[in-house]
Amino acid sequence: MDALPYVDWIEADEIDLLLVSHFHLDHSGALPWFLLKTTFKGRCFMTHATKAIYRWLLSDYIKVSNIATEQMLYTETDLEASMDKIETINFHEEKEVNGIKFWCYNAGHVLGAAMFMLEIAGVKVLYTGDFSRQEDRHLMAAEIPNVRPDVLITESTYGTNIHERREEREARFTGLVHDIVNRGGRCLIPVFALGRAQELLLILDEYWSNHPELHDIPIYYASSLAKKCMAVYQTYINAMNDRIRRQIAINNPFVFKHISNLKGIDQFEDVGPCVIMASPGMMQSGLSRELFESWCTDSKNGVIIAGYCVEGTLAKHILSEPEEITTMSGQKLPLKLSVDYISFSAHTDYQQTSEFIRALKPPHVVLVHGEQNEMGRLKAAIIREYEDDPDVQIEVHNPRNTQAIELYFRGEKMAKVMGSLAMHPPKEGLQLSGILVKRNFNYHILASSDLPKYTDMLMSTVTQRQSVYYSGAHGTLHYYLSQLSDDLELFEYQEKNAMRIFKAVTIIEEPNMVTLEWNASPINDMYADTILNVILQAENMDNPPKSVPVAMKLDRTHFKECLVEMLIDMFGDEAVNKVVKGERATVIVDGKKATINVLNLEVTCEDDEQLQQMVQTAVTKLHQSLYPVSLKTKT
Repeated sequence: MDALPYVDWIEADEIDLLLVSHFHLDHSGALPWFLLKTTFKGRCFMTHATKAIYRWLLSDYIKVSNIATEQMLYTETDLEASMDKIETINFHEEKEVNGIKFWCYNAGHVLGAAMFMLEIAGVKVLYTGDFSRQEDRHLMAAEIPNVRPDVLITESTYGTNIHERREEREARFTGLVHDIVNRGGRCLIPVFALGRAQELLLILDEYWSNHPELHDIPIYYASSLAKKCMAVYQTYINAMNDRIRRQIAINNPFVFKHISNLKGIDQFEDVGPCVIMASPGMMQSGLSRELFESWCTDSKNGVIIAGYCVEGTLAKHILSEPEEITTMSGQKLPLKLSVDYISFSAHTDYQQTSEFIRALKPPHVVLVHGEQNEMGRLKAAIIREYEDDPDVQIEVHNPRNTQAIELYFRGEKMAKVMGSLAMHPPKEGLQLSGILVKRNFNYHILASSDLPKYTDMLMSTVTQRQSVYYSGAHGTLHYYLSQLSDDLELFEYQEKNAMRIFKAVTIIEEPNMVTLEWNASPINDMYADTILNVILQAENMDNPPKSVPVAMKLDRTHFKECLVEMLIDMFGDEAVNKVVKGERATVIVDGKKATINVLNLEVTCEDDEQLQQMVQTAVTKLHQSLYPVSLKTKT
């Protein structure tokens, strides 16, 4: 449990998506436990090659783990069950989970390694995982995405260190191996079972083929995974570089001529010079540790550390050339064999990382996967690189474990018009009315009738009914409601007297009660509240009127005559056209014309707003004085 990531800082059930960059144990070792023993309910993705190798690598880990069964995080059965929960993704294939779009690029590093680009609400984040921008014997270099990310999360394993050129590194490596076996020694190369081991096997097999004098000296690849993993490598030839794909047409480069598999130390006859590649790469335990302890006292022998080493491991310790080492049993042994370090680690160095950042120019760079000092040096170097460049603004972050980084982005939210609203092309000044639907991080505008077609939602109408005690005369209620609006319609509803007001609310008259009925909406609810207030006021009057005015029938001819006389009194005889044509009366004052619509009592005057307001007020008051109760009538 102590070796787990800081999983207690997260809520597993809140995670929608889990992306695994490659098969190395520091990136996938806890996956069966996380998928099966936590509350995680999301989806998990990795590439096809990663899933194939993950199965065998973790199976081997379970077998060689030197811990009690009750302390193991998971069993072989758990590993098998986790396979059903892992989905695969092809390079450049776009997928979407709960609004999170993602796709992956080749990362180099090891077979199947992927960099993931995620897009969440328009913000793009590129997570490199472990990657290498240098093509080697079998893997292509990491791709440079054609999409610029807003945030780049990148490894910083080697900080500001620079790797030596591949040709020089290979020549130095083969030269050291040749020197050790030439002097009659045993050459130990601690490696991880998968990844760099295959690269070194290709180099050694080719070197032995070109040097007949070495054919009698055996090379062993000591890994229980050798055959299974070679089958995977042979299956995924197309995921490798052009050199391997061309060679496979002639012969399989992973069928080695000069390398034999060695399952365990009990099958090894330790006589004479040899080369053994054994795991694990940092010699914490296992076959590489056993061989090292057996050979470290002989100066003819040699060990070549060919990959990255972390502090606290034997591989890191012997690089400081101590005089003695402590065995797993606690015994002290003198260290006499030669110790050399050649980095075949497929991680980016400073030059590769710098070029990668310069190609993408992300506004934010987050450094991860590195020791604190190396991360600090890399951050300082990147800042120095761009401090005098006014065209590039890059913020570099190197958070500690569990430290959150908050980044803020502002962007336009685009809504796509769909359905019947999109049938006609938009026009300048056209107002669009619809329902804004948000699905994950996408926005759509739809007509209400289209909701069932494009969403899981349905349209429904809520009819509201409210009954109110009312003991007064219904004629009195009619009068007060007619004062509220002239849009009042009387009709029968299920053999009961009823009214409709505002074309929205129906009022049903019953003995000692009235019932309001309307379709719920913000406006209709407001109408209903207003009507309810009128009913309650009418019910609670101390002295209700014994009679109410009778609605007068609107006589348009009489109204027109009164209107002309009023306008003459206001503006003079010459200003008013005494003949009302087409239900419109006109008055001209100082060359400015005001027109009165007799049907709806609207006054318009484009030249003088003050004149328009004056005439409008006069017309409205004339109408109210002639017809104090304006019931809707047919004329």
